[in-house]
Amino acid sequence: MTTHSRHDHHHGHRHDAGAAPMHADEVTDDPDKSFTDPVCGMKVAADPDKKVAYAGQDYYFCSAGCMTRFRADPQAYLSPAKAKPAQTASEGTIYTCPMHPQIRQPAPGNCPICGMALEPVMPSLDEGENPELVDFRRRFRWTLPLTLAVFMLAMFGHLLFPAGLPYQNWIELALSTPVVLWAGWPFFERWVQSIVRRSPNMWTLIGSGVAAAYGYSIAATVAPGLFPPTFSEHGRVGVYYEAAAVIISLTLLGQILELRARSQTSAAIKSLLGLAPKTARRIRDDGTEEDVLLSHVHIGDVLRVRPGEKAPVDGVVLEGESAVDESMLTGEPIPVTKRPGDRLIGATLNTSGSLVMRSEKVGAQTMLSQIVQMVAQAQRSRAPMQRLADIVAGYFVVIVVGIALLTLLVWGLFGPEPSWVFGFVNAVAVLIIACPCALGLATPMSIMAATGRAATEGVLFRDATAIEGMRKVDTLIVDKTGTLTEGKPAFERVVPAPGFTEQDVLRLAASIDQGSEHPLARAIVAEAVKRGLALSKPDTFTSSSGIGVRGIVSGRRVALGNTALMDMEKVDWRVLLNQAEQLRSEGASVMYLAADDRLVGLVAVSDPVKATAPEALDALKNAGLSIVMATGDGLTTAKSVAKRLGIEEVYGEVKPHDKLLLVERLQAQGKVVAMAGDGINDAPALAKADVGIAMGTGTDVAINSAHLTLLKGDLRAIVRARAISVDTVRNMRQNLGFAFVYNVFGIPLAAGVLYPFTGQLLSPMIAALAMSLSSVSVITNALRLRGTAR
Repeated sequence: MTTHSRHDHHHGHRHDAGAAPMHADEVTDDPDKSFTDPVCGMKVAADPDKKVAYAGQDYYFCSAGCMTRFRADPQAYLSPAKAKPAQTASEGTIYTCPMHPQIRQPAPGNCPICGMALEPVMPSLDEGENPELVDFRRRFRWTLPLTLAVFMLAMFGHLLFPAGLPYQNWIELALSTPVVLWAGWPFFERWVQSIVRRSPNMWTLIGSGVAAAYGYSIAATVAPGLFPPTFSEHGRVGVYYEAAAVIISLTLLGQILELRARSQTSAAIKSLLGLAPKTARRIRDDGTEEDVLLSHVHIGDVLRVRPGEKAPVDGVVLEGESAVDESMLTGEPIPVTKRPGDRLIGATLNTSGSLVMRSEKVGAQTMLSQIVQMVAQAQRSRAPMQRLADIVAGYFVVIVVGIALLTLLVWGLFGPEPSWVFGFVNAVAVLIIACPCALGLATPMSIMAATGRAATEGVLFRDATAIEGMRKVDTLIVDKTGTLTEGKPAFERVVPAPGFTEQDVLRLAASIDQGSEHPLARAIVAEAVKRGLALSKPDTFTSSSGIGVRGIVSGRRVALGNTALMDMEKVDWRVLLNQAEQLRSEGASVMYLAADDRLVGLVAVSDPVKATAPEALDALKNAGLSIVMATGDGLTTAKSVAKRLGIEEVYGEVKPHDKLLLVERLQAQGKVVAMAGDGINDAPALAKADVGIAMGTGTDVAINSAHLTLLKGDLRAIVRARAISVDTVRNMRQNLGFAFVYNVFGIPLAAGVLYPFTGQLLSPMIAALAMSLSSVSVITNALRLRGTAR
């Protein structure tokens, strides 16, 4: 082991040092008794060679590196006060805005630009539910009954109480005040921030509308005599508490739905973090073994990986042989045989034999950690799509507030008496009719309707950005395994040698493979069972260093594997060389079968192309998309699949970082790139692409990194997703048009521009009705998406 590496590993890694100091007279030299290394916090045995006496106490260490560091400065590890600052610094969390990634701060809060709640740059597995989501849900649940009560009283009170309800305004004030002042308090804070920071946004509209409606209603309740008689009905001045309360409740509901959706953006990184095992089995210098936390693994440590366990870190195999399933990181379904000298990737699954490895990369240096970093950076680096509503809202807010103030001044200075009362009422009408209900509902209602329709067609969109962006895609990058192909080995065919039949080859190959757990073997056995062949149980079975299997079947010496195994068995395999090369060119894996030193035939197993892939690719090409294949599989196999599917641009043997670079290169050329994949190796590229498309049959990490998921893994759904995107964006623009038509006609009416000609004013009640009609038209139009089919 390399003690220098251990020394480096513990730099800045301090734990509770005083947990297990032992007085010298207490030490029993019992090797079974465990102590705590004061440097790294690891449980260690009482090893006299790794002991330091200090201040009348004995301390034991896991390595010479930890012992050397302790001797240099014991108090650095024994004083919690000194250790705490280092720990605090290492646990610092940076928060950022999903829409404005340039905003970064060391504490949670709201974005100074858009008012959106900040979230951690790098999530962790142990973080709880978003505290703002919990808070908003509590405010919504407690005040929703009050909102419903004031709404029913305001809208239907004249029907319930024809003679009028005494003190109705005061009752509505009592019902709406908790909703506005308590449930809506976070919105008013953002409203004030948008004004102070001169950054008008949706919160400026919401805060202004609610404040105007609530403030006007309080004035009408407390001092009704200030208002003209024309504004009195049933003996009281009309109030708009219900408008203020409903706006608050609807906004809270929208925020709850948004925060829930945003919490899923970190699911990809959490899935990646969850892949790593929590512990590792370390082999000590004396040959004994111990389970240690993953954070305590040093570079150079010797580790055992038992069958069914994951490799804890990146390293190299020292002893043993086993098939290792790397599909969670590479996306390739066939386990890879690992022998001494081969490299192991952390978080890959050891399927059969026991392996002994030496750790070479730990912590942030492992491939898994690098992929986590790439996914996080890709998520944050994607430029946020500015929705049409948000673009216009910044100007709309300023214009509406300006019109309201101008209305107040013009009426107050030049209007008939009581001029300022008329001015105030008309200004309130302007703000109420310009309330952002319809503007705020324009896109969410379309998105809700579109996502519901998409789900019935096998497409799950992650957010509105994905729906908006899908229609712009002109280049599609597809992974091979699991995307274009089924993603699992399937029997292809057998080719018998002269003197044998296909049944002879398949029966003998399946009989010897009954003792193997390899997926290729299972595919051969499954085909034999499917054909009803009678299999013989092998008398002996051995695996030969990743080149094949050997054994005795019905008294015959049988070997099944590659050409190297055939050479060892002194079997002439060149008789079927041309047939084998033809199968390989078609993307199949070929194994030779021999019995009693004679070639019996060959067996081909492949990952078949999905039946729907050709039709889907043709439809995508007809839609004007350029298709690019990028796979971690071999280039020969990739080209053979691409040729069958008519794909001209092919990249083989690409790593996760290579796929990410390919996406970036195409984007730099001005392409709008969609990436379709199903493996963890696709996650960084899925996150970086303008639209990431995951197969529902793929890994959780790929699905969580993508912007949309095809539930059945059918590429034809991409065509449907594109059509839904086109329909939805058109519908959103229609909704925004409806909303602004109401405002374009309603705001001048509310301001009283027709008063000199008609002598009539638009009361806030009519303004509220127009606002409601605007919302109804938006919702009705959005619901049409549910019936739009392609």
